[in-house]
Amino acid sequence: MGWETPLETATDGVTIRRNPRARRMTLRVSRLDGRVTLTMPPKTSERAAHAFLRDHAGWIAKAKAGTAPETVVAVGADVPVEGVLRRIEAGAGRQARIFEDRVEMPSARALMTALKHLARDRALPRVDHYADLVGREVTGVSFRDTRSRWGSCTSEGRLMLSWRLVMAPPEVFDYVIAHEVAHLVEMNHSGAFWDVVQELRPDYRAQKGWLKTDGPGLHAYRFD
Repeated sequence: MGWETPLETATDGVTIRRNPRARRMTLRVSRLDGRVTLTMPPKTSERAAHAFLRDHAGWIAKAKAGTAPETVVAVGADVPVEGVLRRIEAGAGRQARIFEDRVEMPSARALMTALKHLARDRALPRVDHYADLVGREVTGVSFRDTRSRWGSCTSEGRLMLSWRLVMAPPEVFDYVIAHEVAHLVEMNHSGAFWDVVQELRPDYRAQKGWLKTDGPGLHAYRFD
């Protein structure tokens, strides 16, 4: 099992992950937040790690430049809701309200809460729909703000979905739901699994492509 420790270098914050199965050093830059991770064999020295990072400083800078810039959710900014950019206006009371062309919010936290509620309202009927199609039972659905995955499914039938998907076009959110429900039939990513997804969402490749190219932007919105 590997371990992680922060390493401050000339390339800003880098996380070293020592992996006993690694045979060489590899770099990964998260498209979500620009975080740099260096994976290396357990016996490689930190001096060698620093040298490796210096040699690849240009590549790291180029990769980080392609990550989504952060957007602070505030009055006057725009935020996507179900794939439509809506202008943020100041709102009275404690709850945020979502309209076709704008949102009114007393605070960013209130808007985040409203988006979570909307995500649940949109997702639960579709979860039931797809579960009926595959003849499986969903035992629970939770909503989180995960950066490593858009959803997950356990062998016990519990689904987890990112509430930020409600900011994406509805068909993208629907694809992720179908994807996770398909795992109730195939707990893997084999050809048989993708056959199930194909039956549920024949256009899934387009939605999968949207998540790859535009999905990271959903994590760029900060609800401070």
